[in-house]
Amino acid sequence: MTQDLTPFRIAVPQADLDDLGRRLASTRWPDQVEGTGWELGIPVDAVRELAEYWRLGFDWRAQEARINAFPQFTTTIDGANIHFLHVRSPEPGATPLMLTHGWPGSIVEFLDVIGPLTDPRAYGGDPADAFHVVAPSIPGFAFSGPTKDRGWGPSRGARAWAELMTRLGYERFGTHGGDWGALISRALAVQFPERVLGAHVTMLPTAVARGEADLEGLSAVELAKAERSLEKSRAFQYTGTGYAMIQSTKPQTLAYGLTDSPAGQLAWIAEKFRSFSNAEHDVIDRDDLLADVSIYWFTGTAGSSARIYADLEGAWGAPVPAGTVPTGVAVFPDDIGLPLRHLAERTDKIVHWSEFDRGGHFPALEQPDFLIADLRTFFGAL
Repeated sequence: MTQDLTPFRIAVPQADLDDLGRRLASTRWPDQVEGTGWELGIPVDAVRELAEYWRLGFDWRAQEARINAFPQFTTTIDGANIHFLHVRSPEPGATPLMLTHGWPGSIVEFLDVIGPLTDPRAYGGDPADAFHVVAPSIPGFAFSGPTKDRGWGPSRGARAWAELMTRLGYERFGTHGGDWGALISRALAVQFPERVLGAHVTMLPTAVARGEADLEGLSAVELAKAERSLEKSRAFQYTGTGYAMIQSTKPQTLAYGLTDSPAGQLAWIAEKFRSFSNAEHDVIDRDDLLADVSIYWFTGTAGSSARIYADLEGAWGAPVPAGTVPTGVAVFPDDIGLPLRHLAERTDKIVHWSEFDRGGHFPALEQPDFLIADLRTFFGAL
């Protein structure tokens, strides 16, 4: 390490916790049409229950200690503060691996997988599968704090990640991510192919069926998968993209409500944790959910995290440069988009493809064992 890296520990002032409690207790709740469920957004009763647990039952200090159990640091790259976990494996031959979250996630996503990834021997695994894990907070998110300028899309984020790995002494490394973490991971592989061993992602927007043309020439089995991909893609486009349109066009306007009202921040994120994973029922542990929401609240990063949508390079759906680095894709059926291998192979060097029978947008929280095994398989083959 270099002197450019500063050790970091989370220590939220008690005054901030007290303020959160007061704000939650004095929340003005909206009306709701009788008989409506989730179709218009997260129901009032669901948010009330979560807010009451957040105020009276949730133990932030326990979550703070949980995160602080991992070595954390900050550094400044390209004018932005970068917060990250850096957990070295006890195995000397471990593979360096970056884990990148997305929105509305955070490093909380990865807390349960870091141990098995860095020290498989302690979890009954093969020490040959060990990784040195680096899990940063995207600029503008969480403990990285608000960014001070525009332009923090995936390409700039990827350049910052490459510099971070250089400062940590890792010339070659693997990368994994979902959501924005997938886009940043892919951008890393495209911009630094000589440094990235392989890119493992759980989301690949360029490989999701968009129209009937994407279904042509497929076998019966492939066609069934493609039809499901197209159906889910259309459903998400019609009913699930409103948040992205707001965050990509007017994130500053949105920021006032979410930064001032913890109930507003809670509802904005909690609805996505459910709809991005399984719209029929909650699958994310509520302590994990509230740890994530608390981080956004205490760091005041509702607006700056939303800006990543406005800073996406090019238009949504625009062509992307081809990737030449070995790429692995893990498909979880309840995710917001289901990538198809024949579409992925148009733009990426696909060497590994896994399809699971359960799990959604946050596999490290929903199905950590599946994700751990898939990372070991993908990078083990490389």
